[in-house]
Amino acid sequence: MSSRKERPRLGLVLPAYNEQEGLATTLTKLHDIKLGLIKDNLISMDSFILVVDDGSSDETWSIIQQKELTHADLIGVKLSRNFGHQSALLAGMTEGVKLADLLITLDADLQDSPEVIQNMILKYQEGNEIVYGVRSSRQEDTWFKRNAALGFYKLSALLGVEMIPNHADFRLMSRLAVQELLKMPERNVFLRAMVPLVGYQSTQVYYERHERQAGQSKYPLKKMLSFAIDGITSFSMQPIRVLFGIGSPVLSVAGIEIMYTIFAKMLGHTEAGWSSLMISIWLLGGVNLIAISIVGIYIGKIFTEVKHRPLFHIEDETGSFVKKSKQVG
Repeated sequence: MSSRKERPRLGLVLPAYNEQEGLATTLTKLHDIKLGLIKDNLISMDSFILVVDDGSSDETWSIIQQKELTHADLIGVKLSRNFGHQSALLAGMTEGVKLADLLITLDADLQDSPEVIQNMILKYQEGNEIVYGVRSSRQEDTWFKRNAALGFYKLSALLGVEMIPNHADFRLMSRLAVQELLKMPERNVFLRAMVPLVGYQSTQVYYERHERQAGQSKYPLKKMLSFAIDGITSFSMQPIRVLFGIGSPVLSVAGIEIMYTIFAKMLGHTEAGWSSLMISIWLLGGVNLIAISIVGIYIGKIFTEVKHRPLFHIEDETGSFVKKSKQVG
C-alpha cells in the first residue's frame, strides 16, 4: 500500500467533447469544490483540474484557454482529433499522474455528482487505492435504459467480465493504481473492466446521478450498444465458447430434419420438404452469420492490437503547471 500524505495533491480529470454549452459552469463549480477541500485540509493547495479536449469541433478549447487565464489551477490538453471517451480519459490520466498523488475522473457534463468527491478522498485516506463512484439508483432512467443496463451487467458477469454494477468512469485512483493501470498495453480500452484488474484495496461511494446541465448526450443508444459489445469482447472469450455450445443443438436439429426429409420422401409427401428445407436454411444461415460476426469481432481486435498504434496524440497543452514545467525544461 502506498504511503498517505496528509494533504495529497489532487487532480480532477475531465474528458470534454463539444461541451461549450456547460464547460465554463462545470469548471467554476469544480474550482469552488476544490477550494472547499483545501479549506478543510483534505488536499494540497497545488491541486488542479485537467480538461482533455477530445478533438472538439466547437469552442471547447477556446473556453479552456480563456478560463486558464483566471484559474491558475487549470490544465488543458488538446488532442489532435476525436479519439473517443476512453482514450481521452487515458490521455488525462497519463498527463495528470505526472503531477498528482491521486486522480479523480468524471465527465464534464456534471451528471456525476461532484459533491461526493470529499467522501472519495476520505475513503482514500482510510487506505483505499481505488474508490468507485456508484449510482445509488436508476429511477430517473427510462424503463428501457434501466433494464438494458441491468441486463448488460448480468450478461457481463455471466461471461466472466468483472465490473462494478452501476459504475461508469467516476472514480478515484491513487498514483500507484494509475501507474499500474497505464502498464496495460491493450488498444481496445474499456476502463470499467480494466480498473478492477489492477487490484489493490478498493471501496465504493454512492451518489444520485443528475440530469445533464447543458448540451446533448455523447452516448446515444447505438453508441452505448457498441460500447457494451466492445467491453464484453475485450475481456471475455465466453462468446466464442457459446458458439460451440450452440453448434451441438443445431447439429441435432439438422439431424432430425434430415431424417424427417428422408421419411417424407419415402411416403411421397415431397411438398412437406419445402418447409423443413426453408427452416433449415434460415436457422443455419442465422447461426452462421452470428458466429462469423462474433469471430470477426475478435479478429478485428487482434488486428487493432498488433499494430500498436498510439491511443491518442496531444496537439497542444496549456496551464500554469505546463508553462512552468516547459520553462524549467
